[in-house]
Amino acid sequence: MLYGFSWDLSSQGAFALSIVPMLLIAMEVTIKATVFGFLIAMTLGLVFALLRAVPLRIVSWPTMIVVEFIRDTPLLIQLYFLYYILPNYGITLPALETGVITLGIQYSAYTSEVYRAGLEAVPRGQREAARALNLGALRTYRDVLVPQAIPRIVPALANYLVAIIKDTPILSAITVMEMLGVGKIIGDRTFRYMIPLTMVGILFLILTILAAWGVRMLERRLPRAGVVLK
Repeated sequence: MLYGFSWDLSSQGAFALSIVPMLLIAMEVTIKATVFGFLIAMTLGLVFALLRAVPLRIVSWPTMIVVEFIRDTPLLIQLYFLYYILPNYGITLPALETGVITLGIQYSAYTSEVYRAGLEAVPRGQREAARALNLGALRTYRDVLVPQAIPRIVPALANYLVAIIKDTPILSAITVMEMLGVGKIIGDRTFRYMIPLTMVGILFLILTILAAWGVRMLERRLPRAGVVLK
């Protein structure tokens, strides 16, 4: 027997089927943490990118320091800080919400760089043309810069979506019952680790493949929405 595995296939099959409901519930938690964490990362990352683009050092420099601090601090430290330290100051959040916020904040630092690189890749002549047409800052970003930056931004954001999926197991450190945490608990209680951990690995693989497929579909649909992919 190896980590609870035996060659009694009927027994192994019955055990695998018996834990499917628990893993599917945990999979739902993983999906929630990924989706909401990614939405926070995309939104906050865009805010950081726009603030860094402001031609005032009093705005861009503090933003740059905050982004670097977030990016260079381990995700686990940020997770522990929000979950264990903030309650000392009267701020207590449920474990899942804490995990979602932590993932969003951590990856906002990376997505802000994606936005910034995408916007800076737009030829300078486009900005000058917008200025010559007397377009305001909002219209310049909305109608000129962002549509041209999206093709460069989408693939990079997709990579971070997959990265968030693969980082969700760290949330088990604050008792969030995502897939790996549940798989480990099943192994601890039954002393059979191979099947639950193998199934968890397969479920993660399915999620990442679906995420990559969804992004490819989005890339195909962008030209129909008037965004030219290069």
